[in-house]
Amino acid sequence: MSATSFITCLWFDDQGEDAARYYTGVFRDAKLGRIGYYGESDPGRAGSVMTAEFELNGQRFVALNGGAQPGFVFNESISFQILTADQDETDYYWDALTADGEEGPCGWLKDKYGLSWQVVPSDVLAMLTDSDPEAATRAQQALYSMKKIDIATIAKAHAG
Repeated sequence: MSATSFITCLWFDDQGEDAARYYTGVFRDAKLGRIGYYGESDPGRAGSVMTAEFELNGQRFVALNGGAQPGFVFNESISFQILTADQDETDYYWDALTADGEEGPCGWLKDKYGLSWQVVPSDVLAMLTDSDPEAATRAQQALYSMKKIDIATIAKAHAG
């Protein structure tokens, strides 16, 4: 690993370790890393979890239990895209991440912690960016009618 790398830090009230364990249970290529605890002189409750490191498909994250702060909540302005290979993988991630979460339009969802995700099949991205503008528009119009993405329906629309 180079000295310069990116790690995404996710702020939780006090569910950071639970979230890290949840995400590493959802993603097949995942691992839980170090768990850090608040000390006596830290702002959090001594002995409680401060951070939980985890990795999903090679992307590193740290879940920080920073406590409830006004304005420090997840929203749709930041989301994570999961590019899937087929309908089975799309269904798997959609079902896992919407459990106790919330479905949104066009492959967007919020998980049970309020974090936004986009579950997007790679084939659909290709159709949406097709050099044939009419085919791309048909695919896009089909997408607009969906929550969880149905590849076959978008492919049919794309084909005309």
